[in-house]
This record gives sequence, C-alpha cells and structure tokens, in this order.
Amino acid sequence: MATRKEGRPKTRRPAAGGGEPVRFYYKGSRLKQLRAFCMIVKLGTLSRAAEALFLSQPSVSLQLRALERELGSELIERRRRRVAPTREGQALYELALPLVEGLDELDQRFRAVRTGLAGGELHIAAGTSTIQYLLPAFVAAFRARHPGVKLQLHNVTGKDGLALLRSDQVDFAVGSMLDVPNDLSYEPVQSYDPFLITPPDHPLARLRELTLADLSPYGLILPPQRLTTYRLVDLIFQQRKVPFQVAIEVGGWEVIKQYVALGLGISIVTGICIDKDDHARLAVRNMGAWFPQRSYGVVVRKGKYLSSEARAFVDLVRPGLFTRRDWFEPGHSER
Repeated sequence: MATRKEGRPKTRRPAAGGGEPVRFYYKGSRLKQLRAFCMIVKLGTLSRAAEALFLSQPSVSLQLRALERELGSELIERRRRRVAPTREGQALYELALPLVEGLDELDQRFRAVRTGLAGGELHIAAGTSTIQYLLPAFVAAFRARHPGVKLQLHNVTGKDGLALLRSDQVDFAVGSMLDVPNDLSYEPVQSYDPFLITPPDHPLARLRELTLADLSPYGLILPPQRLTTYRLVDLIFQQRKVPFQVAIEVGGWEVIKQYVALGLGISIVTGICIDKDDHARLAVRNMGAWFPQRSYGVVVRKGKYLSSEARAFVDLVRPGLFTRRDWFEPGHSER
C-alpha cells in the first residue's frame, strides 16, 4: 500500500459545495504558533524571535502565517527594521501571553506545589530605600515560610528596574511610581507623608507656621535629578511659583539625613525613612499641606504569569494582588 511521504503538505478535502482544496503549508500546534507570535511581538523581529526559540527564521515565519490564516486576521505589520502588532495582533498578544507563559511554567509550578516551593528562585527589582525600609519584614516572613527558595533582590533605580521587568529578568518590582506606563500594572500597598527635616537649631524649626516660601533661602539636599523625589519636589515648587535652590545632590535617605544633621542643608524626605531615632538629631515637620503622599507598591508586566514563588511573596505583601486583573485596563497613576 502506498504511503504519503513524510514532510509533504497535507491537503484538506474540498467541501461538498466544491471549491479549491486548502493547503496547510505548515502544520504545528496552536501553542507553538502562539509562542512564536508572542516572541515576535516581544522582541520586535522574526530573527530575534527565532534565535530565542532555537528555530530557523523560516520556521517562525511559517508559524506566524499559519496562525494568521487560521484566525483570518493580519497580526503583524512589517516596518523598516522591526515588526509591530496590528490592532488585532495586540489584542491577541494580551490574551495569549499569560496563557503561553502559564503553560511554559507548568512544570515549575507543579514541582512547587508538590515540594512546597523548595528549590525555586525569586527575583525582585527594588531601589535602595525600598530594600532598606519596606522589604525587610516581608523578606523575613517569606524566608521563614519558604527557606528553600533562592531570593535575589536587584538593587536598581526605577528606570533600570522597569527594564529588568520588561525583559523578564525579574518576577516583579517593588517601589514608588508617579506615572505608570500602559504595559505595566501598579498596585500601591503603603503610603507615606512627606516631611521637612532640618537640624534641631535651624531657623525653620522655630517657626510656628511654615509656608513653602520659607524654604526658599535655604539649600536643599535632594536625591539625583533622575529620581522620583527630585522630580516631585521640583514639580511642587514650580506649580506654586516658589523659587528653590539645591545645595547638594546625593543618593540614599540615610546619607541625606546625616548631611542635614551636620548642618549642610535641609531636605524634603518621604516618611518611609523616618524612625524614632531621627527625632533626637533632626527637627521633623509634616509637609502634607504642600506635598502629596508617596505610595509604594508592586509593579508587574501586564500579561506576566506570576510564578508560585512570586505569587507567595506578593500574597505576603497583600493577598490577592493582580489575581483578577483585567489586562485591558490602563495602568494606575498617582497623577
């Protein structure tokens, strides 16, 4: 009996009403097609997607064409050097990405359930202040419950942390955000008042009533301009049309508090860094009348399927975060 040669395209029989037979030039599972499509959208070129999937570029192209043919929509538009999803492609990407990532992580999640998270890894991006003041209690609780999980805290600025998040080098980020891009979701979990700190014998410490203009003659000690605190302070002074001067730019709340205690300037800090010992060496005044509260929370990439390790940590921060997220919602913003 004659047999069909391997690799030869299959032909679907025409419908009863006649018509040309439909040829499938590439036969593959829907999961493979969706995985290739998601990788193309994520990396922006077919060649990079092929490299990431350990496939040839023609194979990735065939998977994409087969998916477009089966769904009856053009999913990718080709530009000069990169490709981008069409409107239909973006909708499919947001639907498919959590499914693909969930299936890709099925083995890991099953092992985690079976072994109680033993041997897994968790990567978190956070700034120095978050690592120093906010995370210690959560890290201690997580380590007590899941000692077998290797935990790595990536100490990075906000911009670098988002880059790690978008490239899937970390599971999630923790920190403070003013504006949230549409591809990310931010859930605030803790808010802090703003405070003016001065040396105890400073003239501002003796004023019963304080206005924003009273700060103008004195040099401020602030974090670098690229950081959120500097941008926020600048924004408030600009909005109130009050001039201000920066005496020193330096990173780290503990350094700033030390420099203020030495009489090198004054500062506006977030309440996250103020503890009871600071009241012995600094004059601390609430500035909530002029500056907004700062929230700190968890940031995830929309469509990201949280691993069991990540889910366990996030549930310690606040149970149920991101579990019923509509991925088409715009990101939360404090503006």
